Amino acid sequence: MPEAQQDRDARWMREALAAAVEAGERDEVPVGACIVTNDDRLLAVAGNRTRTDCDPTAHAEIVALREAARELGNYRLTDAIVYSTIEPCAMCAGALVQARVRRLVYGARDERFGAVETHFRICDSSSLNHRMEITSGVLETECRSIMQEFFRKRRQ
Repeated sequence: MPEAQQDRDARWMREALAAAVEAGERDEVPVGACIVTNDDRLLAVAGNRTRTDCDPTAHAEIVALREAARELGNYRLTDAIVYSTIEPCAMCAGALVQARVRRLVYGARDERFGAVETHFRICDSSSLNHRMEITSGVLETECRSIMQEFFRKRRQ
């Protein structure tokens, strides 16, 4: 991958990480996501809101997809790149496919619920009518550390 793309991915993943930190401060599982256009326009940034909104679907990716769709006035986000700190679950991966997202970039794998590469391969399944480019491992250590620290503190 070209260095300019790596720099761009790291820049936007830092935005998602900031949203994850903010979610953790609200006692949400610290996952963050942001959505940008191919020409680097920020459409949405969100952290998990499941507890805050009392909504099991209010994962960071879903909240950001809703905001980005409203911003564009279109539920099809064909020019969008989604940055997520953690590998999306089956619900979020399915929503990314439904939105026709062009590219997904995520930080750390989710060994239990990850549905992009760890389990299911929803985002690039040949069974579905849309597949997206996937890049994983961007700022992986930072993304994983936020989650580990959050759950370590909860176990104390």
